[in-house]
Amino acid sequence: MNHILSPTLSAESFPRLLRDGPPLRGPEEERLHRKQRLAATFRLFARYGFDQGLAGHVTARDPERPDHFWVNPLGKHFSQIRVSDLLLVNHEGEVVEGDWPVNRAAFAIHAAIHAARPDVVAAAHTHSLHGKAWAALGRRLDPLTQDSCAFFEDHALFDDFTGVVLEVSEGDRIAQALGPHKAVILKNHGLLTAGPTVEAAAWWFIAFNNAAQAQLLAEAAGTPQPIAPEVARLTAQQVGSAKGGLLSFQPLWDKIIREEPELLQ
Repeated sequence: MNHILSPTLSAESFPRLLRDGPPLRGPEEERLHRKQRLAATFRLFARYGFDQGLAGHVTARDPERPDHFWVNPLGKHFSQIRVSDLLLVNHEGEVVEGDWPVNRAAFAIHAAIHAARPDVVAAAHTHSLHGKAWAALGRRLDPLTQDSCAFFEDHALFDDFTGVVLEVSEGDRIAQALGPHKAVILKNHGLLTAGPTVEAAAWWFIAFNNAAQAQLLAEAAGTPQPIAPEVARLTAQQVGSAKGGLLSFQPLWDKIIREEPELLQ
């Protein structure tokens, strides 16, 4: 497979993305685009420290086979994942392309989300430190900052932890809790985000974890002053769109492929 970037995927494309959004692509080009962004997401997540042990998975729906998704192989460190390492998994949990095993929890959670949400192209879940810490409180996030307003009235709480998610029925309950939102807090577990592009889902996970960290720090320091609901709602419209997520991911993409170009192999 040709992994050379096309002009539409270069850093110079940012002004066009800002103006027009993502271009229309054929199935093969779209598949490559999603896989490249998925591999880059794992490299970026490793840099953010979202890489504890065997935990964590990000998926991207295949553009031609909507009941299949691409996912990271079990046991391969996020910092080492390349495009060619990604597994294609069907909704029966079978590896259709790839030589590594798939994380059972990745299948149970993501198969349910992709099935329940046809609009979702990608979903991200890791055991990030601040995500876990906030999830232990069993609460939704408050609109404390401009950035956290991206999730105002657009995230949910799954408050029934029963152990490692190994059964599809558990994934179904998580998907039900997520509902139409971009994110869900899994009580005593961590964070999960879902979006219409790999870029949006990845950026939203980074931002959601950051919002959790900011609220933990604010509450440790004193009594936070939330943004008024009507202002938070307006701000959410300004900073919480899928196009905004895509654009926010673009500089991270430009940086990672220049510093670690082998991820495209």
